Amino acid sequence: MQSTDPTSDQPTFTTGDVLRYGSVRPWLVAKAVLYSGVAMQAAALGKQAYDITGRSADLGWIGLAEFLPAIMLVLVTGTVADRFNRKRVALIAISGEALTSIALLIYALSDPTEVWPLFIIAFLYGIARAFLAPATRTMPPMVAPEGGLPKVIALYSATWTGAIIVGPALSGFLYAIGPWVAYLASSLLIGSSMWFLGRVRFERQPEPPNPDEKPTFRSAVEGLLFIRRTPILFAAIALDLFAVLFGGAVALLPAIAEDQLGVGDVAYGWLRAAPGIGAAAMALWLAARPVQRHVGRVLLAVVGVFGAATIVLGLTDKYVVAFVALLVLSAADMVSVFIRGSLVPLVTPDEKRGRVMAVENVFIGASNELGAFESGMVGQAVGVPATVVGGGLATLAIVGIWWVAFPSLRNVDRFDELGH
Repeated sequence: MQSTDPTSDQPTFTTGDVLRYGSVRPWLVAKAVLYSGVAMQAAALGKQAYDITGRSADLGWIGLAEFLPAIMLVLVTGTVADRFNRKRVALIAISGEALTSIALLIYALSDPTEVWPLFIIAFLYGIARAFLAPATRTMPPMVAPEGGLPKVIALYSATWTGAIIVGPALSGFLYAIGPWVAYLASSLLIGSSMWFLGRVRFERQPEPPNPDEKPTFRSAVEGLLFIRRTPILFAAIALDLFAVLFGGAVALLPAIAEDQLGVGDVAYGWLRAAPGIGAAAMALWLAARPVQRHVGRVLLAVVGVFGAATIVLGLTDKYVVAFVALLVLSAADMVSVFIRGSLVPLVTPDEKRGRVMAVENVFIGASNELGAFESGMVGQAVGVPATVVGGGLATLAIVGIWWVAFPSLRNVDRFDELGH
């Protein structure tokens, strides 16, 4: 039941209160369906590329192909999200993602022997996602009740992690029938998410752009400039950037499953789903008991746990140990996602959120793919186990440096201390 915190003039919402509020539920359903399809497609794409060539470097090239559009278009995508209807932008971008899934379906039916068309399709998918990310990541404050944003972020995280369990797990079974079957299912899921998103009605709209203010290079880079002059924001985003960059073990799972653990398609699908299971369990915990105190120290600690679990993953040749390591590292990462997902909107004014989210998408979201590229290239050169262990050690080193170098982040206690 909704209550009032005596230390605050804003109401405190339970999970049930938030789910009954406005368009929170249809928005979450839209995201669940979309992410299930995207995760299914990603699992199948990595497996197919590795099956065709057997080279971990090709997993890296797919990551780079998906990353490049985000950085090439960063000055455009954020401005579009801030100046145009965000739902309309999101619907157009999702239609682009659905078309790439259909392209993968058609190529899989051709019994492919070359991997380079997969890189082209991955690049086109990256373009669609580059526009989708800043448009949708600015939406939680538009659907959340006043004072309910952290709870909505926790539910959003639970939805996302549920999707990355269902998508990859089903992908393993469907891929065993045929890669095209997995792509058919992903295209149907991605396409149907557009219907659910169309039912969302925002409780509050962003401030309309000033019609006399024309887009300029200065306004386009405002997101980057705002992050740079806001120490807490800069430190939080940069921390996850380096953790994701060095801890790109998930991208190497096709190689880990086949060469290090010696398992087949279905076991690979469950291994790919393991991060979602760990993250979902943590997201459910956070939905009931969100982080409220010592926010900065918790963020640094969980990134350290992420690095340690990555090291275990690189060292083991046991399937069960690898599965548990993935559970732990993803649970730790979910706490980081929750903290950053609450911190960034609270610190950023609405009129800059699209541009800030576009930059964050490059630094965090798209850097998953840059991390995949780095891991794939290094894995090809020195071997997958050494690459994964080295990434975990580098993550631990980053946590130590950030603890000393960014006291403004380390000393954040409560979210309600933040403002703009």
